[in-house]
Amino acid sequence: MKERILKTADRLFYLEGIRAIGVDTIAAEIGISKRTLYNHFPSKDALIAAYLERRFVQPPPSAPAPSAQTAVAQILATFDSLERRFAAKDFRGCPFVNAVAEVGNHDRAVKKIAIAFKESRRVWFRERLNELGVAEADALATQLVLLVDGSIAQDLVRDDPAMARAAKEAAKVLLRNAGVDVGGDAKPMASDKGTSQ
Repeated sequence: MKERILKTADRLFYLEGIRAIGVDTIAAEIGISKRTLYNHFPSKDALIAAYLERRFVQPPPSAPAPSAQTAVAQILATFDSLERRFAAKDFRGCPFVNAVAEVGNHDRAVKKIAIAFKESRRVWFRERLNELGVAEADALATQLVLLVDGSIAQDLVRDDPAMARAAKEAAKVLLRNAGVDVGGDAKPMASDKGTSQ
């Protein structure tokens, strides 16, 4: 029952908004009483936190699965995954950003989970960049995360999956500037010494 409640809350919170959906709506959707819901989640705030934690442990749609791909290919595949996600009819942006925007900064649990999620994405980029031997991996990881979040915001406003492609091209520029060979379409730089992959 707890998983049914979470699945229903996930769908409704993400598609309709946290503030728009009350526990009454979630309980009615499942066919249970509010009391049954509260037996599993003592408050709406607890349900919101559980919804976000559930999203956090599941790999985000934009995160490529572990593979034998090179670190560069994995980084760039992130933007390909984003483009596919943007094209889906049910895409409503980042659930963590949405939650912070809706409940505000006063909800420390929501803010903490959102920060942890965003940091996990940044750390993932940094690990790939470290594999490539990038000198300023931490700073570049932050820049790549900004491209991800910026493309999400642009897609929401424009409803244009090509925003992910534009972010991918910008990521290639950043990677090349860091001395990374991004593949066959890379424009060699005069001082490019190449980086082992």
